[in-house]
Amino acid sequence: MTKENQKTIYQTSTMIALLDGVFDGVVTYKDLAKQGDFGLGTFNKLDGEMIAIDGEFYQITHGKAIPVEESAKTPFAIMTTFQEEVSYKIEEEMSLEQLEEWLNKRLQSKNIFYAIRIDGTFREVKTRTVAKQEKPYPSMVEAAENQPTFTSTNVTGTIAGFFTPNYATGIGVPGYHLHFIDEARKEGGHVQDLTIENITIKICQKTKLDLTLLETNEFLEADLESHSVEEEIATAE
Repeated sequence: MTKENQKTIYQTSTMIALLDGVFDGVVTYKDLAKQGDFGLGTFNKLDGEMIAIDGEFYQITHGKAIPVEESAKTPFAIMTTFQEEVSYKIEEEMSLEQLEEWLNKRLQSKNIFYAIRIDGTFREVKTRTVAKQEKPYPSMVEAAENQPTFTSTNVTGTIAGFFTPNYATGIGVPGYHLHFIDEARKEGGHVQDLTIENITIKICQKTKLDLTLLETNEFLEADLESHSVEEEIATAE
């Protein structure tokens, strides 16, 4: 593996396309696996949350996780090869907001991307999983209105996440975008809040973004200019 590959985030489509309802899967997970061993995303028709840990892909729907078939497709995913550069251990209680503030003080710069892996024990993890949509697709904000939410207590597991600079809003989710899966690889989802108990955080910087835009009519004809991006992401996320 080259140093350049270690520093690269590979992304399929954009967050703003998801906001506009571009939910048709295009890239197979067989092909996505070639782009790294760590990531997150979704599935064809917005059918749940994806988390990739150590090269293993999981689809989380209704809070339950199952391994992903190679033939499954995604309309949006972020992948990288995870190479730990710094590591921290936290043994004090923190909420998600407090954890993000703690991380902000330790990122070298908010002008580059980061991959973040968190392993350990959580007093509580609140997650949600988007539900499968049917055509004509709604916007993601509309789809998120009825998304189921779940709470796990005293759980051990792993979070895969990315930090995206504010200037890249719309390409990705600005700030922290985190997905969780438990140690048994049976439950998880998109992290809405948490309370940590005893965790290890591993971080690696990413200074190259390899972005693949879709060539489908759905993407080419989407209205990607009239959205209040930050507001809609905050609502959907």
